Amino acid sequence: MFGPITIPFGAKLLFNTLKLKPGVTYDDIELALAEMCNVVKETYGGDRGGFIAGQVFRFSGFVSAEGSLGGTAGGRGGDTRGARHDMVIATYWRSFDEHERSHADAVFKAKFSALAELCDETDELGYEMMWQGAPEGAPVDMKRVAQPA
Repeated sequence: MFGPITIPFGAKLLFNTLKLKPGVTYDDIELALAEMCNVVKETYGGDRGGFIAGQVFRFSGFVSAEGSLGGTAGGRGGDTRGARHDMVIATYWRSFDEHERSHADAVFKAKFSALAELCDETDELGYEMMWQGAPEGAPVDMKRVAQPA
C-alpha cells in the first residue's frame, strides 16, 4: 500500500488538484480519499481498466525560491501565498480513454462525490510523458529519503 511504484514510459499522468473548503483538514477528508483511491486501485487496475499507480500529496507550505518564477508560486515575484490547492492526486494510466471510462462509472462517481463535497474546487489535467530518468547506479535508499540529513 505504501511501497514504491514503477511508471512505464508512455503512461498518462492525470494530475488532480483539490482546494479544501475553509475549515476542512486532511483528517476530515482522509477516509473519503482512501475509499476513493482504493476503488480506483481495486476496480480499475491493470487489465480491468488501465490504472497503473497513484500518489497523494498534501501541500507542505514549502515554495522554492530557486525553482519559481513570477509571483504566482511564491518565488522571486514576492507572492508568498504558495499553492492554490491543498492536495494533489497523481494517477498514472495506460490511456486517457481508460481514465475517462473509469471516472464515468457509478462506483467511482459515488466515492468521488463524497470527497468533492469537502472541496471548493478540483481540477484534473492530463499530461503525456515526454521523459523520465533516475540516477545511474544503485536504487534510491528510501530510508535516507524519509529521514532528512
